[in-house]
Amino acid sequence: MHFKQRSAFFFEMSGKEIIKYLEEWAPRGIAWEKDNVGLQVGNPENKIKNIMLSLDLSDKVIESAVKENCNLIITHHPIFYYPLKNIDLSENRKAQMIEKLIKNNITLYSAHTNLDFTKDGVSFQLAKKINLKKIRFLKNISENQVKLTVFVPESHVNKVADAIHDSGGGIIGEYSKCSFRIEGIGTFLGSAKTSPAIGTKEVRESIEEIKLEVIADEWRLNQILNSMKKVHPYEEPAYDIYKLKNDNVNYGIGAIGEFETAMSLNEFLKIVSSKLNTSTLRYTTGNSKRIRSVAVCGGSCGELIDEAIKQQADAFVTADLKYHSFQDAEGKIFLVDAGHYETEAPVLDEVRNRLKKFLNRNKNIKVLNYNGSTNPIVFYNIKGAN
Repeated sequence: MHFKQRSAFFFEMSGKEIIKYLEEWAPRGIAWEKDNVGLQVGNPENKIKNIMLSLDLSDKVIESAVKENCNLIITHHPIFYYPLKNIDLSENRKAQMIEKLIKNNITLYSAHTNLDFTKDGVSFQLAKKINLKKIRFLKNISENQVKLTVFVPESHVNKVADAIHDSGGGIIGEYSKCSFRIEGIGTFLGSAKTSPAIGTKEVRESIEEIKLEVIADEWRLNQILNSMKKVHPYEEPAYDIYKLKNDNVNYGIGAIGEFETAMSLNEFLKIVSSKLNTSTLRYTTGNSKRIRSVAVCGGSCGELIDEAIKQQADAFVTADLKYHSFQDAEGKIFLVDAGHYETEAPVLDEVRNRLKKFLNRNKNIKVLNYNGSTNPIVFYNIKGAN
């Protein structure tokens, strides 16, 4: 009995630890700048009992979380899109949900556009759901990386490089610990107030150094610099930071892949309908009678139609398309609106699988998908009407 109690205590996990794990996959730094991702309500320091996943927050989701003893709810859509002017519990629905969360000591966390823009996120799961292969980003995000150049004595270069890499620097696609190194001579003259690790103060020194260059995401830079400075032997390490305009191969918008064999338009519509569990699709025909290469983007992605055409996709599956978007795409690409909820919901299973793997040593914490639908849209089918 005492052993079980100690084991349970040893494997306790806070919401903060779970959030940190999720953000290693879908960092907040890649989210759209006006998006409100991250902690929404509650105390991330609370020890987690069980976790509930849902695309949106609703009263029924909270009721289900309470019933299943879940004190962490993770949603895709944030509860706060705009600042609240007041919390009126008498008539404001969001305020009433906030009250329920707080009264039941439930923490609410949301991963929105950061989950959209990451590899194996929303659009990748949509692509996998309709059986696409060779999946890649439709359009990579750009101008959110820097190149860090730091000058290190040869004896410490590996230690400094390891610190940078362990903090997230030097990741390019499926490659990690990437760097470039050039030998050279560094010079310095320390004042009487210095304590140089190499050489003598008030003496001009020439030291064999390595120019170490690493690409890093902007939002990781402070962490990388702090780690680098902790292990660098110099009191005042010399380093440069260059803003890059490169495409970031690690993150992007939408996805594109292909079927193993081309199919007819009708076969394609049947696959999308059945896999996304929707009987209602809006579409316009393109310039091909066979579908093989397909671009997808979960949620509202009408602005990517031209990119899908540029990438020579036969079809593009997304949601929330306007009448004129169909009009402009007609004859150019087979354009399908499969619904906002329907194109984003597949990502919940991926989040659940990752969390279960992360929590593998703690069998006491359950990760549950909300078993209802939070889709506010209801379709009227005249054939089934009374």
